[in-house]
Amino acid sequence: MALVLEFLILSLSISLLFLLIKRNRTPKKACLPPGPVGLPFIGNLHQLGNSNLHEHLWRLSQKHGPLMYLRLGSRPTLIVSSAKMAREMMKTRDLEFCSRPVLTATKKLSYNGFDLAFAPYGDYWREVRKICAVHVFSSIRVQSFRSIREDEVSRTIEKISKSALACKPFNLTTEMVSLTSTAICRSAFGKKYEIGGSDTNRLLELLVEAQALVSSLFLSDYFPCWGWLADKLTGLTYRLDKNFEEFDAFYNGIIDDNLDPNRPRPEMEGSTILDILLQIYKDGSLKLQLTLDHVKAILTLSLANLLHKFDWEMPSGMKGEDIDMNDVLPGTVPHMRDALCLVPKAHA
Repeated sequence: MALVLEFLILSLSISLLFLLIKRNRTPKKACLPPGPVGLPFIGNLHQLGNSNLHEHLWRLSQKHGPLMYLRLGSRPTLIVSSAKMAREMMKTRDLEFCSRPVLTATKKLSYNGFDLAFAPYGDYWREVRKICAVHVFSSIRVQSFRSIREDEVSRTIEKISKSALACKPFNLTTEMVSLTSTAICRSAFGKKYEIGGSDTNRLLELLVEAQALVSSLFLSDYFPCWGWLADKLTGLTYRLDKNFEEFDAFYNGIIDDNLDPNRPRPEMEGSTILDILLQIYKDGSLKLQLTLDHVKAILTLSLANLLHKFDWEMPSGMKGEDIDMNDVLPGTVPHMRDALCLVPKAHA
């Protein structure tokens, strides 16, 4: 009997000690900014199904203030809607807010955050930024691509001039895509990808699909426990894996061609972005030892669109109302659903 009593006392003592430790470890309720009341489990996700998301969030901020709290599934989110609050977060407290959130699509397509845009702030990000600022996108390096930009703009102007003389509509959407993609690819890879070619069409399809995936709703980003299963059932995981594998094969082909000692001599030897990154990869002289995955991730660059000033008029039968910039495709940047065709006017 005494043994049973001692056992009960010991069990009660252990239980009380466990409850006391659990109570002390339970975090106190955080003092959060105001925000709309969410639903259990999904939080405020149901309130974001608005096509004009920025206007919807602005209206909510008028009610709840310039710093608003939303809970998207299991992910806490701050909405900033004033210059004062934005300055406080991006200048005064920039170290706390400088890293981008880790999302399924961007993590996969950036080779686990190896690029500059999606890498978390830290030693790696600073080293990659140094590589891009000093070796890849320095003013001297950008200036070295001037002949490529001028050549491509001249070709575009020539096409527009021919359309002006023939009084034919000119597909500005297609031509601007061609100008940008060709200038970027010549600077980055030393290859010319013109609209209509099989390689160009493949690259553009990959880019369009990647953009659609980055802007898609992956439930695993908001419900880590089971969202991955929903993403598999909806086919998003398959699309993401396929897009990544095709992009990786595309980059592997370009890198293999570059490393081939029998390859044709490029326009400017040793001047492309890929040449620079592969030279750093071979030398291994920097603090960060680049791998081919780093090289592929950093091969994300952006050049300014170069436009020549023309006066434009609508094709016959088209009115200004026919060009609706609100009718855009979903994605990280807006694109019109219909190609923009205008008639260039030649000056006397």
